[in-house]
Amino acid sequence: MAERFFSCNPTAVPPFDDAGIILLSGPACCGKTSLLFQFAINRAAESGRHVVFICSKGRLENSPPFLSQGVDPSLNVLQRVQIKYIEDDEGIRKYFAAFHLLDDFPAAVIVDDFTGFFSERSCQQRYGNTRASDLAMVHILALCQNAITHANVKLGTLGSCNLLLSDVHQGDNPRSLFIYKRWISSIYTIQGDGLGSYLLKNISTSQSGTKEARTAKYSIALQYLVLEEIKE
Repeated sequence: MAERFFSCNPTAVPPFDDAGIILLSGPACCGKTSLLFQFAINRAAESGRHVVFICSKGRLENSPPFLSQGVDPSLNVLQRVQIKYIEDDEGIRKYFAAFHLLDDFPAAVIVDDFTGFFSERSCQQRYGNTRASDLAMVHILALCQNAITHANVKLGTLGSCNLLLSDVHQGDNPRSLFIYKRWISSIYTIQGDGLGSYLLKNISTSQSGTKEARTAKYSIALQYLVLEEIKE
């Protein structure tokens, strides 16, 4: 699965079979948006369907994603990656609340900097609770899970729809890991190796002992996302 965040030979990547929710978490400025965007390109290419990339317009303009080395910016598949700008968690709620009304479900929905949409102040005003942002996250994750499950039931054998979220963390694991574990099937974390590269690995206990447990080593060089190696 780690290969899906990079530009790889399609024949070397196993068929995508995770129709649940995936989390990608890592420190600031480690290339998460670039990894998400490459994931979007891969899903659009292999499925022949569109992918929705949800993000903040300001953040995307200030820190645009870098393409993988060798990816042509003029590729037709990029036209199937649809950018949707929202500014707060209410935008996420509205999108997924109406998800079941879509005539054509995307192959994937990607939300860049998921927790960045949850303003502590606005959450406090709505919930009046000391852990208001956590409560708001739980409500949104439940809504997302229902929407993605509904889409996959409707799609049946025609394909799948999955949700990929990204989060920023400062320590070894996401701050809201205890919440994510309830709703998310696959959790990937990123850590620096101290030498300018980063290590991407799956920390989901259910994936231990499988190919999912492989670690990808990558770097950002000359405005490109560069996969250096994938190891067991």
